[in-house]
Amino acid sequence: MNVYMSVDMEGITGLVDHTHVDSSKHNYERGRIMMTEEANAVIFAAFESGCAEVLVNDSHSQMNNLLIEKLHPETKLISGGVKPYSMVQGLDATFDGAFFVGYHARASTKGVMSHSMIFGVRNMYINDVPIGELGFNAYVAGFFGVPVLMVAGDDQAALEAEALIPNVTTAVVKETISRSVAKSLTPQKSAQLLKKKTKEAIHNKEIVKPLTPPDHPTLRIEFANYGQAEWASLMPGTELEAGTTTVRFEAKDILEAYRAMLVMTELAMRTTFC
Repeated sequence: MNVYMSVDMEGITGLVDHTHVDSSKHNYERGRIMMTEEANAVIFAAFESGCAEVLVNDSHSQMNNLLIEKLHPETKLISGGVKPYSMVQGLDATFDGAFFVGYHARASTKGVMSHSMIFGVRNMYINDVPIGELGFNAYVAGFFGVPVLMVAGDDQAALEAEALIPNVTTAVVKETISRSVAKSLTPQKSAQLLKKKTKEAIHNKEIVKPLTPPDHPTLRIEFANYGQAEWASLMPGTELEAGTTTVRFEAKDILEAYRAMLVMTELAMRTTFC
């Protein structure tokens, strides 16, 4: 069995605000150690369950957070940016299952540091169905016929995953109190939980189906302000919906929609707030 892992940071145990996940802040080095340890718990359990290959994609911010020297020696790591497929770089049909670790809830919903790609996004939609990073990444996995077997993160990410993916295994390492406050397990307890849940997810792999994306999807992104929407709508093929901050793009498939989302959100970050 070949396993693909996408590892984000906001959903890691004990990390509750931007000082833990921003490389310029004082708590970041502690955060990346805990991120690496949490990823390792899943990796070790996967190999112990007989997996032949584990490919890990660092999926947070500049995507160079995981400490490769601390990972299981048989791990393969994709690190750094810019990646054409961002959080799902390297995912293809050769994998038997995907694991999303350190994940958070989508923008405009309850959850620790909830957001969708950038903090300027209010909502993202595929064919008018609201999705976040978790859902979009699961659709890409589904395009290749790969089921998402486990999602680990806060309680709200788990609820989002369970609503999208029947029979998915979820591992809740912290409970949301507010967007910057959580009741967390210790790293030691989280590691125990993740090892148990990883083995459970692999055991139950036959009952989880890929999240099949729609053909020719319509991507819509609602931004926080009009300037962000103006920048995003500079991408060819987009349309800024009249009287809104929502930009629409008609895609040939989910892969094109995903890359369009990356370009639109990168452009939106060019706006100024003065």
